Amino acid sequence: MWRETKRTGNRGRPNTYSDEAILCALVLRSVYHLPLRALQGFLLWIFCTMCLNLPVPTYTRICRRATRLGQELKRLTNKRPTDIVFDSTGVKVYGEGEWKVRQHGKSKRRVWRKVHLAICPDTHEIVLSQLTESTAADATTATKMSKKLSRRTKRVYGDGAYDQSPFYNGLKKRGIEPVIPPRKNARLQDVKDRPWMRSRNNAVQAIAGLGGNDEARKLWKVLSSYHKRSLVETAMSRFKGVFGPGFHSREWRRQQAELYAKSVALNKMTRLGLPKR
Repeated sequence: MWRETKRTGNRGRPNTYSDEAILCALVLRSVYHLPLRALQGFLLWIFCTMCLNLPVPTYTRICRRATRLGQELKRLTNKRPTDIVFDSTGVKVYGEGEWKVRQHGKSKRRVWRKVHLAICPDTHEIVLSQLTESTAADATTATKMSKKLSRRTKRVYGDGAYDQSPFYNGLKKRGIEPVIPPRKNARLQDVKDRPWMRSRNNAVQAIAGLGGNDEARKLWKVLSSYHKRSLVETAMSRFKGVFGPGFHSREWRRQQAELYAKSVALNKMTRLGLPKR
């Protein structure tokens, strides 16, 4: 619905536009890389072309309403995959380009954020997305995101950055099997005090039984189907290839809404079809 039909029961004027309308506007902005003023004109042109008698929100209203979207961690698909792949990438909020940094060095106003994605390796859709500071640990953020996963999730794939005890503990509570390569100098843990480390001990023993060298680690990745984790790198490439390496918004809550809109848009593109090679 384009117009807001729900009533909050609070004092004040109710919203004219629904959250779905604001999200639709943010999706168009992300796909076509439009400023807010140009987005308002683009929506007017679409409605005039389609002969729709609907009001168009102003760019200031879209900017204000965007702060309410993306605040809560929401699942982006109704499907319930059994396998999930976690990874993160950095995005630039504002600052000079890479050429200026190489030539003259970086400045104080160079700010980055980190985007965490949970991907379904079968459908290539984004299941969960989270925006954090650039200093946030991958395993800590993934532990919070894993609480929103479906009960049908059986396995979680991640690189060495997720080889952390709290992450294993969070997955153990939900009955999820982690497929994470342990560190090269990893040692067996006491499963009496920390039973959630049993799967990690099994990986350490399997690698040691295969030879304990780099070839053994490669063989373990093949036997454990760890190659699925590379699909999240493809999703990151699509994400930055479609939407660019940075964010338009400067305020934290609007950046979260922008990530939410970009994740929704990328899932819609993925459902339409992927190239076959």
